[in-house]
Amino acid sequence: MNFGRLAAAALVSWLAHLALTAIIWGTVLPDLIRQKASLLRAPSDMNLVLGYGASLVGFFVFAYVYAKGYEGGSGLVEGLRYGVLIGLLLAVFAGVWGYVMMPISAVFATAMVVDSIIEMATYGAIVGVIYKPIAGRR
Repeated sequence: MNFGRLAAAALVSWLAHLALTAIIWGTVLPDLIRQKASLLRAPSDMNLVLGYGASLVGFFVFAYVYAKGYEGGSGLVEGLRYGVLIGLLLAVFAGVWGYVMMPISAVFATAMVVDSIIEMATYGAIVGVIYKPIAGRR
């Protein structure tokens, strides 16, 4: 396993996550967030360091799982496939169950599901393009 490339893939994916999340939820879908502001902590109560730190750890796990399952094909194609699968997993467990358990609209839940799939596909593509196994070990 190429740990240097794995770390680079995790870090670049995390940075893309910071940007993409701000764009999607801050620019494209801010009205959905405002509609359910009562479900969120006040900005002063949010521990963003914890959240972003946990996301960084999550991206190292994300990249590691990709590397363990890498089958030797095109990094971009394998990364997209992997990201879509992870996105579907998150969508089903988080998006659908969020709708079942919390008072959110079907529109909000659908946005969460679509966002999960698109974001994870994007991060998978990034990891797939950056990560390369050490030659001769695959």
